[in-house]
Amino acid sequence: MTTEEYIRDLFSGAPLLSLEQLAEVLHRSKDGLRISLSGDNEISRKFLPCKVRIGRRIYFRTADVAKVLEQG
Repeated sequence: MTTEEYIRDLFSGAPLLSLEQLAEVLHRSKDGLRISLSGDNEISRKFLPCKVRIGRRIYFRTADVAKVLEQG
């Protein structure tokens, strides 16, 4: 099972992850992840390219998140 398949299985096949779901995958708090993504650091440089805005909501592409996690 690939990382992408694992994440999709965890969240019922969702192609996009909410901030809360990404925080769960990374074993971080939602607020801690939000603060990390707002700064200029390694985590924000890795995960901001995965970001998609739909209206006012922010989501992260599951496939891109899986690639980032596999690369380390």
